[in-house]
Amino acid sequence: MSGEGGGTTRHGDYTYSGSGQNQNGNHWCGRDYGDGSNSYHYSNRDGSYYYKNPDGSKYYNSGDGFARYTDPSGKTHDSHK
Repeated sequence: MSGEGGGTTRHGDYTYSGSGQNQNGNHWCGRDYGDGSNSYHYSNRDGSYYYKNPDGSKYYNSGDGFARYTDPSGKTHDSHK
């Protein structure tokens, strides 16, 4: 896989806007919901992952016990294992 990703594929309420692997070897995937909102996620080689949701919220998990959720208003909520 390259950093350029694949084409678009319609699936239910969204279209896959692309997926691939960046120069650091991290996998990514994007979705387009057609109303100006979109989402994407990264699955990283170090075990961490990151989601950006259509409502503007974000979620990060370090893969080793730390997680952070950012709600649509921008307020963060952290948890530690």
